[in-house]
Amino acid sequence: MHEEIQEKTADQMKRTGRNKRSIATVVVLLLSMIVVARGKRVLFIGDSITDGAWGNSKVWNTPSDQRNHKDMNHIYGHGYMMITASHYEALYPEAGWTFWNRGISGNTLDDLEGRWQHDALDLNPDVISILIGTNDVDRALRDGRTIDPEAWGAKLQRLLDKAMAQNSDVRFVLCTPFVAQAGKTGLSGDYNRRKEMITMLGQVVRNVAKDYHATVVPFDLLVEETISQNQDIPASYWIWDGIHPTPAMHYKMARMWIEAADREIMR
Repeated sequence: MHEEIQEKTADQMKRTGRNKRSIATVVVLLLSMIVVARGKRVLFIGDSITDGAWGNSKVWNTPSDQRNHKDMNHIYGHGYMMITASHYEALYPEAGWTFWNRGISGNTLDDLEGRWQHDALDLNPDVISILIGTNDVDRALRDGRTIDPEAWGAKLQRLLDKAMAQNSDVRFVLCTPFVAQAGKTGLSGDYNRRKEMITMLGQVVRNVAKDYHATVVPFDLLVEETISQNQDIPASYWIWDGIHPTPAMHYKMARMWIEAADREIMR
């Protein structure tokens, strides 16, 4: 009789131990889900400067739904966006952040508007970083026309409004377009006009950012100051063709983005 009681007691203890382990496992899983759910969802969208051939793109303007979304070796491309996302993912793996690159080479603000639903709103991001404008200027110069800053700004505002209508807590990071007197762009006869138009769009971006309490990342000032402070180094070391950054400048851009966003958004 005594032995039977001991056996029953032992069985009960084993079952209790298994139950406790099962409960502990469930708790750990739930906690891990909570941690992942807490992470911000961060979208980078724009033109070739953001694109960086993400998704192993073989053609310069490949639509996002035709790119490889599973190849983690190429998921972010090779520019400032990749450096920025890598920074957060490497230093804060427990935060559970999600990053997307939706830059597409050759895009203008009109192109962004055309794919805003699919490439922005459908992802339901918490943070949207936009860098756009250089192709707007390039097309305007080729067509011999000007850009209406009020109309351009109103279009940018429409995109932000749509994002806020979906998620009232969404935050914006607006990056200013830039150009440098380097490479073929610096040698072109329309450089001064290009510079004027880029500067104008940069001011529009700043004005819109003020209205939407967005974080501004002044890439235009970064490029100008970097070239000015390194007089012995050719401008093409930083912006190889006058428009597209080299790896060195992409690194500086990522550093500036992180510093700006850390203060206001990513913490």
